[in-house]
Amino acid sequence: MTTTEGPPRAAGWRWSAALAAALLWLAGVVLAAPVAHAEDGYALWLRYRPLPQAQAEEYRAAATELVAPAATPTQRVTRAELLRGLEGLLGAAPVSSAAVSRDGALVVGTPASSKVVAGLRRELAGLGREGYLIRSLRVDGRQATVIAANEDVGVLYGAFHYLRLLQTGRPLRGLDLREAPRVQLRVLNHWDNLDGTVERGYAGASIWDWHKLPDWRDPRYTDYARANASIGINGTVLNNVNSNALVLTPMYLEKVAALAEVFRPYGIRVYLSARFSAPREIGGLPTADPLDPAVRRWWKEKVDEIYRHVPDFGGFLVKANSEGQPGPQDYGRSHADGANMLAEALAPHGGVVMWRAFVYSDEEPEDRAKQAYNEFVPLDGRFAGNVLVQVKNGAIDFQPREPFHPLFGAMPRTPLMMEFQITKEYLGFATHLVYLGPLFEETLRADTHVRGEGSTVAKVVDGSLHGYRLTGMAGVANIGADRNWSGSHFDQANWYAFGRLAWDPEASARDIAEEWARMTFAPDPRVTGPVVEMMMASREAVVDYMTPLGLHHLMGRGHHYGPGPWVEGGPRADWTSVYFHRATRQGIGFDRSTRGSDAVSQYAPPVARLFDDPATTPETLLLWFHHLPWDYRMASGRTLWEELVARYDRGVAQVRRMRATWARLEGLVDAERHAQVAAFLAIQEKEAQWWRDASIAYWQSINGLPLPPGHAPPPRPLEYYKSLEFPHAPGHH
Repeated sequence: MTTTEGPPRAAGWRWSAALAAALLWLAGVVLAAPVAHAEDGYALWLRYRPLPQAQAEEYRAAATELVAPAATPTQRVTRAELLRGLEGLLGAAPVSSAAVSRDGALVVGTPASSKVVAGLRRELAGLGREGYLIRSLRVDGRQATVIAANEDVGVLYGAFHYLRLLQTGRPLRGLDLREAPRVQLRVLNHWDNLDGTVERGYAGASIWDWHKLPDWRDPRYTDYARANASIGINGTVLNNVNSNALVLTPMYLEKVAALAEVFRPYGIRVYLSARFSAPREIGGLPTADPLDPAVRRWWKEKVDEIYRHVPDFGGFLVKANSEGQPGPQDYGRSHADGANMLAEALAPHGGVVMWRAFVYSDEEPEDRAKQAYNEFVPLDGRFAGNVLVQVKNGAIDFQPREPFHPLFGAMPRTPLMMEFQITKEYLGFATHLVYLGPLFEETLRADTHVRGEGSTVAKVVDGSLHGYRLTGMAGVANIGADRNWSGSHFDQANWYAFGRLAWDPEASARDIAEEWARMTFAPDPRVTGPVVEMMMASREAVVDYMTPLGLHHLMGRGHHYGPGPWVEGGPRADWTSVYFHRATRQGIGFDRSTRGSDAVSQYAPPVARLFDDPATTPETLLLWFHHLPWDYRMASGRTLWEELVARYDRGVAQVRRMRATWARLEGLVDAERHAQVAAFLAIQEKEAQWWRDASIAYWQSINGLPLPPGHAPPPRPLEYYKSLEFPHAPGHH
């Protein structure tokens, strides 16, 4: 990872390099079309805007003609995407040819569709059906670039990679790129309901217009598929994990089939969230017991029916026995019993079950963070071969920061599928600029130590640590009917980052941010440099002003909007803030050490020892694992209380810096997008201050401590902050 720190000479070199790059860009812009015209964000990172003239001329010489098959649907969309991208970026599309006839030819295909690619069969070995090569070579004495793969979908991914090289200003000479995904199932989970609402959706209504399907297939569905294919996503779960059994009825299966037809050329399979009680609700059976022969028969017949509508149906996502959802435990059965029943029905068709591990019992647990581990580890090795257990990145619920889930590394005989949340349920919704790449990266690079040092979560997820035959990564989508897809322009980056990390879980969040910024705005270092720095600092800022030092679950009740550290009462203790922070006049934090709930012992011994001692626990997770006195001495020399206040103020200050940075980009970014981001940053600053003030006011009401010198008191009394209500906050259904 790069850093802005370093000796003066190095810093000076970087500034010189940046200045030279900026001057080079300006030289090109003078001769190119204006860069800052209005855009609404619909094009995402596939804008294909004209490149500076000098660069366009160089690239045109390397793409003089396109030799591409068009016999299959995927071949046709690949060819169309290349022509669309090259025309947009270079000002003119290359001529289409049946064979290489000039220098600068671009040849795409598989061994079955291209004689040129057939000669690369050996080089394609080991790349699977989705991998690809991009290589500079000579064909019939002509200089050419070849995009080659074993199957059409790999060629499509390679075509998007090639266009990405142009969009980001990379050289095209001497190319020798070899890519294949490290994770098999790279899936978006839509929490979209059949009535058009989206649970935890902050970008408007659902993009699926179930009422008009199957007859009207909105062109937006195709653009959705294009965007996902461009970052390697190959599956989508269409409906909410809090599912409605009606989606399995014939009327809705016709609609699902229509979407599957749109997505199929782009290599995207559809999946459905299955309601476990469907045999009772739509099947007329008196039970949904997974061991009941009639129930098993019903699911087999239902699955056969689905595959008649959707021959390449991916399978089911299931939320069971969690938050009131029905499941096998209702009948005294295990999660494995429930998952295996569905797996049995899907197996003849090649379908999979993604069984969520986000569970907690109806009874108040000793520590909710422990429950998934306690329920699933005893079932390791008991799941069918086409079942993945889908595990959230942390043990509570998509908080701004959590330690990695202790299940990772603890189930070597059961494929574990990562579940990230792209939509920012706990990180300020769509209006807060929070790039989630660092959060994803932090989790994936965490070391489980279950097989010694280097046993990272990424190696669990990609199957290399335990030899999983089936691997997957899921992201809870942030996509809605808003014109810019994600509610805000910067939230597009989180969708993008998820796709790129699902393809390669060891990719760099900073590199991904730079790539996205170049494609989304312009490969202008005057823009990308400041934008990337904003993005990379943004997640830590939100942790600081919302949940510093390992605090968690401090948001408003139900809608999860704004601060609510005072939340208590209600149907469950573990739905309250006071359950998690446990603040008293003496101290604060949840004791998960061996002296408390002993959640630390769910980790491998080296990790458990690290987390068990406050002195070795990273300060970013200190109050997650320990209940400590307010005067506990921190590494900075400050007391815990002083450090907590300083972190709140640091978070607010970072948002102010982001606003100032963005303001300086006016004129370099198109006016429409610049104005919306500026407005949202103003909202973020206001709400960061609100989080800071409300939290400090509450903590002071508990500990009775004065503010450290130099820190302003909250401008309003605690009762004001507690009185605020938001009955119609978005995304809560």
